[in-house]
Amino acid sequence: MPDPRMLLQDKPESRVLLLGNEAIARGVLEAGIGVVTTYPGTPASEIGDSISAIAAEAGLYMEYSTNEIVAVEVAAGTANSGVRTLTAMKHVGLNVAADAVMTLAYIGVKGGYVIVTADDPECYSSQNEQDTRFYTLLSNLPCLEPSNPQEAKDMTISAIEISERLELPVLLRPTTRVSHTRGPVTYGKLTKPNLKGKFIKDVRRMVMVPANARPMHIKLLEKLRSAKEISETSSYNKVVREGNSELGIISSSSAYNYAVEAAELLGLDASILKLGMTHPLPEKMIKRFLGNHEKIVIVEELEPYLEMQVKVIAKDHALNVKIFGKMNELYFPRKGELSTRTVTKGLAEITGKESPINFKKIDDEYADITKDLPSRPPILCAGCPHRASFYVIKKTTGEKAICTTDIGCYALGIAPPLKVGDILICMGASIGTAQGISKVTGKNTVAIIGDSTFFHAAIPGLVNAVYNNHKVTLAVLDNLTTAMTGSQPHPGTGVTGMGNPSAKILIEKVAEGCGVKYVEVVDPFNIKEATMILEKALHHPGPSVVVFRAPCALMEARQKRRTGIKIVPCKVTDKCTNCMVCIKLLGCPALIVKDEEVTITETLCTGCGLCVSVCPYKAIECKRNG
Repeated sequence: MPDPRMLLQDKPESRVLLLGNEAIARGVLEAGIGVVTTYPGTPASEIGDSISAIAAEAGLYMEYSTNEIVAVEVAAGTANSGVRTLTAMKHVGLNVAADAVMTLAYIGVKGGYVIVTADDPECYSSQNEQDTRFYTLLSNLPCLEPSNPQEAKDMTISAIEISERLELPVLLRPTTRVSHTRGPVTYGKLTKPNLKGKFIKDVRRMVMVPANARPMHIKLLEKLRSAKEISETSSYNKVVREGNSELGIISSSSAYNYAVEAAELLGLDASILKLGMTHPLPEKMIKRFLGNHEKIVIVEELEPYLEMQVKVIAKDHALNVKIFGKMNELYFPRKGELSTRTVTKGLAEITGKESPINFKKIDDEYADITKDLPSRPPILCAGCPHRASFYVIKKTTGEKAICTTDIGCYALGIAPPLKVGDILICMGASIGTAQGISKVTGKNTVAIIGDSTFFHAAIPGLVNAVYNNHKVTLAVLDNLTTAMTGSQPHPGTGVTGMGNPSAKILIEKVAEGCGVKYVEVVDPFNIKEATMILEKALHHPGPSVVVFRAPCALMEARQKRRTGIKIVPCKVTDKCTNCMVCIKLLGCPALIVKDEEVTITETLCTGCGLCVSVCPYKAIECKRNG
């Protein structure tokens, strides 16, 4: 959707093509949600971005919080002041927020509160593919799972209503395939958001010391029983297709779409039970469905969450039914995304039906067509300042230092020819793991982190480094934006999610405030100065911080185009000997070899001049470098 203001159209029954995430944003407007908090993370980023673009005009408040637990904590305050609230994050963000979420389940909420946690099967943009449905079992919170953009919008509204009925947060779990699928969405009526809250003091309910937590746990379990009644009658849980008594299929989320297509491909006369409210499950409905069939196939992505619970229901009610799923991985994988293909193959094996599609033939043909195509892994953009930072780090440390890395664009530094980054766990872990490695190996250790990630999760680790005097160097790659997820603002940018100017929190000042004695800021494209400062940092006896600061290349190029500044690309001169040093050291996509000669693709080159710094024959000219 090129113009986010399309979400503001108050035209009920009109149909608009929306991403699943944009549909959730529309659901925010139709539900009259007054506060939206988020930390950007793919595949959930567009929810916050869409709201940010229209928040002021829509009359609601949104913020990019410093991390997911802060986003939930802010939301806990607004929702317990009676204001409808939504928090959006990716699946691993729920790990960060879990401490608050688990106890907020006890406290509950006064105004409706939805926590959107977008899962990422196949790890398209994540370090794991955890199944957050298990958090619903852990927290005892209700969960809705959309299978398309229309449901994503509708379930946002339903989740608010369920939340207010139960006085509980409700989880909404889209997956990448739902969040990033564009489909037709029928608009409902806009509801004016309420931003005026009132906090009513109630210590027994709100203050979770043990004496209060114990009775609130009992109350939570009572709410869960009420949630089960809602699930039994929910319009999102229904038999969408009636078949014969032999075969039944149970499915949810995007996997449901594959199950329907696969059943049609195979010509199966199967009943299909679609589950949209997947915690708590509608036990009575499932019991009836199991009792009407001899075989049940459960089609779901990632873990056998539904399968385990359906088998318990079958056992508890002594039902004589065979249940097929993925626990033994005979028919469906426990890893990665499903597809119509994988579900068709699994159903074909279970039912003995022959697939009308020869998948092996397709595989062979595809392999033959693509065998000569080069691979296209993700890479740092041309002109990316991180490439310059990595070049400086590698030039200064060689192969001897150990470099811990973090979540962001700079994780791509592991790719050749740069090959910088030896361990990556989660947001903010680079500084912590560096301290452990340094302590037991005695080697120079460089922790690499981005600016947004620094604010998100690195500060406690940095305090720990100072407190315990760990000899580590924290290299903060500050490109002045949250680049990987769509250039959202953060505390160091001086602007909020509402588009208002704010205090610009400088990373170097935070580091000094934490007690770091050696803190320097450098331009990574100034190779000589940056190398000298990093060398000093590595020799510092305690923790040190070097901030490599230069704007994101995409952001800078966009700004130049808007202001009419011409981007002048670098040029390879006739001094070039085709020694390939620039290619071998940098891996910049603007540098290519054509007809055995090094050349620069002008449409990609940003004129950063990094290649000028590495050319031993001074054969590259660039305006930036004179």
